Amino acid sequence: MTNLVRHPRFKEYFEQDSYAEPLEIPSPANDRVRIQLYITRYGNNEHLMLVRDVTRIHQLEQMRKDFIANVSHELRTPLTVICGYLETLLDNVEEVNPRWSRALQQMQQQGGRMQTLLNDLLLLAKLEATDYPSDNQPVPIDVLLQSIKSDAQALSGERNQRITLEADASVQLKGSEAELRSAFSNLVFNAVKYTPAEGNIRIRWWGDEQGAHLSVQDSGIGIDNKHLPRLTERFYRVDSSRNSNTGGTGLGLAIVKHVLLRHRARLEISSVLGHGSTFTCHFVPAQVKKNRTQSLTDQR
Repeated sequence: MTNLVRHPRFKEYFEQDSYAEPLEIPSPANDRVRIQLYITRYGNNEHLMLVRDVTRIHQLEQMRKDFIANVSHELRTPLTVICGYLETLLDNVEEVNPRWSRALQQMQQQGGRMQTLLNDLLLLAKLEATDYPSDNQPVPIDVLLQSIKSDAQALSGERNQRITLEADASVQLKGSEAELRSAFSNLVFNAVKYTPAEGNIRIRWWGDEQGAHLSVQDSGIGIDNKHLPRLTERFYRVDSSRNSNTGGTGLGLAIVKHVLLRHRARLEISSVLGHGSTFTCHFVPAQVKKNRTQSLTDQR
């Protein structure tokens, strides 16, 4: 216990307000052993801690991760070759028998989806390989969100969705800009995909004494509460047609979850079926860097 309470990740976990998720760390006595800790409050601000050995489970999970990463990597090269030849054939479509034209277009479309899926799987494998990003530098989140908002407007196209951004430029994050862009763009692009024409999407970034927060709120189709606890699982489907209709891989929110874990943050999801959803990322104060700059509010 003496060695455990000195562990920086345990100290950080113990001092946080929420113990909804357990903490898994190497054992202070033997780094080849993985332990999982659960903390619950009781009585007059007392804490009860349960510790269990999850080494075998961790080893099996690591085998699964390695298998997915290796298979994804091995499939990438042949798929790139196939897609390259399909692109060449379609560039010379006038020389192709007309009855094959549609088939080639569908093959190219599905090949593109497979490439996106493999890229997401490889990104997940990379995120799971280490606990923290290597490039832990201050990131101007207001500028990042402005760029994502522009991409979201292009994705929205002619649907005339109203996308607004309110960002406090004085609040920056320490972390990986590439990873944060991936997570935040997943949340915003999901809002665009599942919000009908003329709908509203509101992006907010602000800081307070509890840390920094990103909120993406939409007036879309909403999600039944029974699905919320499992939304960040890989390939989880709210319904069988949801992702196929929108071109998703089913990995977007899993990527969001792992990026946030690496930046000591958590994801909160609330939704009302038929009225829309709100996805909020909460970052601890230790990840926040204050910068004396005016706030950015863009209502266009």
